[in-house]
Amino acid sequence: MGSVLDTRSLNRATLARQLLLSRAELSAEDAVAHLLGLQAQNVKPPYFQLHARLRGFRPAALAELMESRKVVRMVTMRSTIHTHTAHDALTLRPLVQAARDREVGAFRKGLAGVDLERLGELARAFVEAEPRTMGEIREELLTHWPDADPQSLSVAARCRLPLVQVTPRGVWGRSGQVRLTTLEQWLGRPPAEAPPAHAVDEAVLRYLGAFGPASVKDMQTWAGLTRLREAFERLRPRLTVFRDENGVELFDLPDAPRPDAGTPAPPRFLPEFDNLLLSHADRTRVIPADLKGRTWTGNQAHRTLLVDGFVAGLWRWEDEASLTVELFGRVSKGEKERIVAEGERMIAEMGAPAESAETAEAADSDDSDRTSAAGRRPSVRFGSIHG
Repeated sequence: MGSVLDTRSLNRATLARQLLLSRAELSAEDAVAHLLGLQAQNVKPPYFQLHARLRGFRPAALAELMESRKVVRMVTMRSTIHTHTAHDALTLRPLVQAARDREVGAFRKGLAGVDLERLGELARAFVEAEPRTMGEIREELLTHWPDADPQSLSVAARCRLPLVQVTPRGVWGRSGQVRLTTLEQWLGRPPAEAPPAHAVDEAVLRYLGAFGPASVKDMQTWAGLTRLREAFERLRPRLTVFRDENGVELFDLPDAPRPDAGTPAPPRFLPEFDNLLLSHADRTRVIPADLKGRTWTGNQAHRTLLVDGFVAGLWRWEDEASLTVELFGRVSKGEKERIVAEGERMIAEMGAPAESAETAEAADSDDSDRTSAAGRRPSVRFGSIHG
């Protein structure tokens, strides 16, 4: 049957894999690889995800990877934009192609009479001539199928082709319209032809390394895929099996960290759409059941605060030197002080689009007298986000 892991044990194991129990001594590229990508619906969240997880992280580290094409922004898991290493973009995008094909099927009414094979060829030639906006792609395709639904044409192009957002989009401190070209054009090498069984198995093992212990449904939620049970069964002899308190079977890597449930978990400020909150079917390992729905409004995720490893509040920038925290419940005076210290650290190191040399130097020490990149003492206040 496998031994039972309670919620706190699952929480600490997941935080350890997510590099959130203590900041890791990893390069930005290695961290992006370990985490199988960073949710990147908005431009800045990947930078804040790494700041919460890596010791000494500076935005320039990820920005340089973007500009050197060692990491890319593209649609992969759950049909959402992720920042992936070049290697993972080439291997994970084919893994989710079946889901992207199903997504096109949902728009078939607007694609009546459209030859999808030809659409892919035309869109590829258009974006490989030079990077294009989605509006430009749509207008080009409408010249060939004027009676088709414009949005459906856009969806078909995005799903049929592995399109990446080219820089300067996604580079810290710079701005740029979303322009797209193919992954192979941007990297100079093609993605895998098809995901063989060993590629699926490798993805399962890596998912467990970053998000485990986890159920089959958990991974399917993360990937936006179905029918992964077969891969887990192939790997069962190599895995350790547990159960959660509801009897759900959880798989894990035998040697993966599973810290004691009492291991301290420091406060962490997470950006909107952090994968920690999106990559399990059962999210109570991070989001208490009574707070379900508090981290979203409509389809927009809020920035969240972890206290003792669990979602305990929201936060927002007021300006480059201050932020407001809304707690969902009471915390101790000591915990409040730790929240303030972590918030001040984040403001000092991440509060402006580009950091000064003075700020970067001061931020190397946890005990430094921090000054924000705006030149003012960081300020963390407790109040209401929505009030």
